[in-house]
Amino acid sequence: MKLIVMIPCLNEEATLPTVLKGIPKKIAGIDSIEVLVIDDGSTDKTVAAAKKLGVRHFIRHARNRGLAHSFRDGLQGALELGADIIVLTDGDNQYPQERIPDLVQPILNGIADTVIADRHTQEISHFSPFKKFLQRFGTRVLNMAAGTNVPDATSGFRAFSKDAAFQLNLVNRYSFGMETLIQHGRKRHAIAVIDIKTNPKTRESRLFKSSLQHARKNAAIIIRSYVMYRPLVVFITLGVFFLVVGLIPFAHYIYLVFTVKNPNGAHHLQSLIIGAVLLIASFISFTLGVVADLIGINRSLLEDVLENTKRDRFNIKNR
Repeated sequence: MKLIVMIPCLNEEATLPTVLKGIPKKIAGIDSIEVLVIDDGSTDKTVAAAKKLGVRHFIRHARNRGLAHSFRDGLQGALELGADIIVLTDGDNQYPQERIPDLVQPILNGIADTVIADRHTQEISHFSPFKKFLQRFGTRVLNMAAGTNVPDATSGFRAFSKDAAFQLNLVNRYSFGMETLIQHGRKRHAIAVIDIKTNPKTRESRLFKSSLQHARKNAAIIIRSYVMYRPLVVFITLGVFFLVVGLIPFAHYIYLVFTVKNPNGAHHLQSLIIGAVLLIASFISFTLGVVADLIGINRSLLEDVLENTKRDRFNIKNR
């Protein structure tokens, strides 16, 4: 049983040694523990610091590509190294590396496909009240979209089984946490949660410039992922809305026909035109829903093919 700890890094020369020293050397049930550093265009001596502490596996980006891209490359790199379990942590020492044994235990016990650490964001002192609200609200919305019940949807301290890692296919380039959670929910992965306490803050986040920017981008990710994986629900809901609103002017006109001698005034004619446009929009939404659902079925089949291709590439048999 091999564990790969992957660490995306961008100029983490100062904190990476602390992270590496905190990673356990032995874990019950694990035969070997190796570290994979994803250098996302660092301009300092991050790689040199990692090599000095014995890291042998690296993925190098010539320029910064973002955390989601680093996560995707790291996941593939870990599978290429023969990982049975993959742990994701940060190079800024935000997470307690000594809790890695607890993080992988549910996977070792066979009761989880992925494990997500709950940071208890409402108790983190350096989070502003607004950021805490966004974390709580965003997590609630995401759980509704994904059909999951995870208390900290954006936590970057996670563990994945080999099979779960094979089934993840990232599209977004900004943040991986929300998209992977939606995919976990859609693929019916068993998700376990452990409670952790984060280490003191070492630097400002490089993922976003402000909480509003973070909220805006994450909202776009949730909407895009929901439309991608549940298109029929989205377009049928829109279609029903346009249908109901579009029928109101016609119902009003019929009422006038039976109650007023001259119902054909200009005002009522305009209402009928608006109603007709809304009914056309309803028809288009229903049609898009059917087409998008068929595309979704095709994508599911392609994902199955892609998973089998990955397994063949890494010479791993299906369970």
